[in-house]
Amino acid sequence: MAPLVPSSQPWVEKYRPRQVKDVAHQEEVVRVLTNTLETANCPHMLFYGPPGTGKTTTALAIAHQLFGPELYRSRVLELNASDDRGINVVRTKIKNFAGVQVSISAARQGYPCPPFKIIILDEADSMTEDAQNALRRTMETHSKVTRFFFICNYISRIIEPLASRCAKFRFKSLSEEVMSSRILHICKEEDLNLDQEALSTLSSISQGDLRRAITYLQSAARLFGSSISAKDLISVSGVIPQDVVQALFAACKTGEFDLANKEVNNVIAEGYPVSQMLSQLFDIVINSDDISDEKKARICKRMGETDKCLIDGADEYLQLMDVASHTMRALCNMPQELQF
Repeated sequence: MAPLVPSSQPWVEKYRPRQVKDVAHQEEVVRVLTNTLETANCPHMLFYGPPGTGKTTTALAIAHQLFGPELYRSRVLELNASDDRGINVVRTKIKNFAGVQVSISAARQGYPCPPFKIIILDEADSMTEDAQNALRRTMETHSKVTRFFFICNYISRIIEPLASRCAKFRFKSLSEEVMSSRILHICKEEDLNLDQEALSTLSSISQGDLRRAITYLQSAARLFGSSISAKDLISVSGVIPQDVVQALFAACKTGEFDLANKEVNNVIAEGYPVSQMLSQLFDIVINSDDISDEKKARICKRMGETDKCLIDGADEYLQLMDVASHTMRALCNMPQELQF
């Protein structure tokens, strides 16, 4: 097999931290896990938090730093959401791997090589409750030779018996300063020119997800070359231009139904996703100082109901028109419901 051409490698993988200490912005997690690496003694672990904040990267970094490239393949089992992880897999593949004894080897080539294996279950919140229950006994029976790392976005979807057996680590959304620092480092390595406005735009449209930010940056670099503007980033991200969102909001403020209908038609004609429009409209409503809390509550309640309707497959035009008309009623002090 021919070696991978560097230019074709996704930047998300190219700039993925290889060591725990290089993971950005998770100071408490890094501090605890660094101590774990020094003692080579770790409990079962549960990493949870928003996507793109370093959970999988941290788990893989720990495994690589503990075992090194030689023992990694034999000591680590990684299962993702794309793998079948139903109750049968838990009872066979996972149970069999967990039960295999390992040789107590001394540290080799600078790696601690502790006397246990690691099973990494990524996207663990997508596992069925039956499959999670089947893991309980396996975790206890083979705890001397196997450690489990659970990775998920929503800790509430992990059953309490599993969560109580693990040391929990919460990964925070990345701040704009941390994201900007990492993005500037990549720009320097890839010889890209990114002005301050574009950097700020990239941080805001990524919403604390560094993986998404790096993907947008690479897409823009492929399309527009080494000099990237804020407009370029918006075009590759699928985010609706702010002037389009502001135009719809301004139309709702006027109280003119025909004007609001015209802006809604423009949004649909341009092919913008209505769910994305609701998300950006929500930010405008919440951050507006001239709208009372009671009006904000009325508007946001309707947005929530509309979002559910869109997930269920409702017509986008009708749903956006519904939000626009309710927003107009709230802003212009019209009756909440029409009287017939």
